[in-house]
Amino acid sequence: MSKFIQETVTHVHHWNETLFSFRTSRQQSLRYENGHFIMIGLEVEGKPLMRAYSVASANYQPELEFFSIKVADGPLTSRLQKIQVGDPIILSTKPTGTLIAGNLRPGKHLYLLGTGTGLAPFLSIIRDPEIYEKFEKVILVHGVREVSELAYQDLIEKELPNDEFLGEEVKQKLIYYPTVTREEYKNTGRVTTLMNSGKLYDDIGLPPPNTDDDRFMLCGSPSMLKDLCVILDEAGFKESRHGQQADYVIERAFVEQ
Repeated sequence: MSKFIQETVTHVHHWNETLFSFRTSRQQSLRYENGHFIMIGLEVEGKPLMRAYSVASANYQPELEFFSIKVADGPLTSRLQKIQVGDPIILSTKPTGTLIAGNLRPGKHLYLLGTGTGLAPFLSIIRDPEIYEKFEKVILVHGVREVSELAYQDLIEKELPNDEFLGEEVKQKLIYYPTVTREEYKNTGRVTTLMNSGKLYDDIGLPPPNTDDDRFMLCGSPSMLKDLCVILDEAGFKESRHGQQADYVIERAFVEQ
């Protein structure tokens, strides 16, 4: 079990019947970059049952936070959704992943495109002071089906702009664009549709992306990633692979669907 450590659940929040988040204690020896994921899980029949979860907390925060779906018959999430404060949880000791700023070429605008729990890694990235040093604008686009799935809105819209250290940068540089597909809302439609139509860029007041100025991070369902990659590839953007700097990065590790 040397490659695993045990932490303790310190907070649980259920957003709705399909989404929840939780925080755990954090050993000081655990280091990660904002955007990384880690294997987390529970001991089942004497063995660790693990899945990849992006870390939603920034790397300087004292606790670890995770954002999860609930799957009634999911091997892990059927159990994980029942955790309570004080329960033990298992973590791997080697965070990793591709959704890090170092994999992108310098640019002016950073688009963080996420659907569902694909928001998680971006919650750490929008709390990273270095991101605001590197980019003039950081655009967080979160696509969901129903309004109740727009988790962390208060954090993004209220807490971060008033943060003692990041507040001014967030007010000047962070653009938050939540969009819903199955209910009436101020923004509606799939992320891909909003990009293809140009409505996304009209709404946020920025020009259509170009390879000189714009960089992208993508996290969501496999189908969403596939469609977004097609859009970006056709526009001339290059995907970062094997740690080489390029125009966009995607995360291929997912929580169980």
